[in-house]
Amino acid sequence: MATTLSRCFTLALFMVILMASPSSSLANMNVIDKCWRRNPLWGSQRQQLAKCSVGFVGKMINNIGKDVVKYKVIDPSDDPLIPKSGTLRYGTKMIKGKVWITFKNSMTITLQRPLLLSSFTAIDGRGVDVHIIGFGCLLVYQATDIIIHGLHIHHCKAQPPSTVMGPNAKVIPLGQMDGDAIRLVTTRKVWIDHNTLHECQDGLLDVTRGSTNITVSNNWFRNQDKAMLLGHDDGHLRDKNMKVTVIFNHFGPNGNQRMPRVLHGYAHVANNFYQGWEQYAIGGSMSPSIKSEANFFVAPNDVGNKEVTWRKGEKGLWKFYSVGDVFKNGASFNKQTCVGGAKPNYNQEQNFKVVDDGSVKKLTSESGVLRCSRSLIC
Repeated sequence: MATTLSRCFTLALFMVILMASPSSSLANMNVIDKCWRRNPLWGSQRQQLAKCSVGFVGKMINNIGKDVVKYKVIDPSDDPLIPKSGTLRYGTKMIKGKVWITFKNSMTITLQRPLLLSSFTAIDGRGVDVHIIGFGCLLVYQATDIIIHGLHIHHCKAQPPSTVMGPNAKVIPLGQMDGDAIRLVTTRKVWIDHNTLHECQDGLLDVTRGSTNITVSNNWFRNQDKAMLLGHDDGHLRDKNMKVTVIFNHFGPNGNQRMPRVLHGYAHVANNFYQGWEQYAIGGSMSPSIKSEANFFVAPNDVGNKEVTWRKGEKGLWKFYSVGDVFKNGASFNKQTCVGGAKPNYNQEQNFKVVDDGSVKKLTSESGVLRCSRSLIC
């Protein structure tokens, strides 16, 4: 009886706060956030998040169930060869099967070498303030069903070839790491949501070498030359099968290029807010298919490039479409851009409704790491 009354009180208090706080009202939430943020018990029902993803990643139901190991990080230290129990690296490499990783309190984790994530891993930073910095940062290699949510990842540095603890408690070699916040290599079903990424040595997110079925949502990319690269290089034809959804993100301020740059494959870039750029916002090479839909582009104030797009290669083969985009402060799309077409052809679990352009600034106003209370509201 006491538990029931407590839950009722929590729900009532949540509704009072929700109604009193315009920034947290349901009207300001996109389809992903509405799925879990209106639940006042999200802190004890964390796996609900896995059912909220949309876009090419689909639902993350392979990350949940009775067989999930709930692991809590209590130690911010990092040993890449002999991970200590209680550290983030131990949770990502030393636990077999599905693991849902949370954090006991706010912390800064300085990685000594790249952190290699295993399949069926969810890193959930909600309720605390977790910063990841250091060498190589996050690497997903030949893995599937990964959730990266609610982390500050920044000031990542390049790492020469090294060794780290890998699957089955075996030390494995790694090649050169350029200093990206997150790098995906030959992966599938990865959802990157509500992270804040900035000021890394190379880029913020690379999706490469045949990776596909990726959704990048609700993140804040800022203070960076290269934001997002989709494709390994112009000659890596395996990336032609790549499918990536980029939605509800905030790019800028102080961004230069690659928001994203698409080398091969298909990218659905929708309902993102662009706060300026230097070279370009969306671009690519090798004739990818890109659908830019209902994005809000604000060109930089200073005299410079107000053109949104950049293209390399044979323009006649491009499939670059702009549908319902908003252009402010002189922003413009290349005249050769087509209208309509390039449908993502989502299945039922991937599909979502793209909102009208007038709502984009509101629906991206809480991109990046959320300020979540452990006990009540997020």
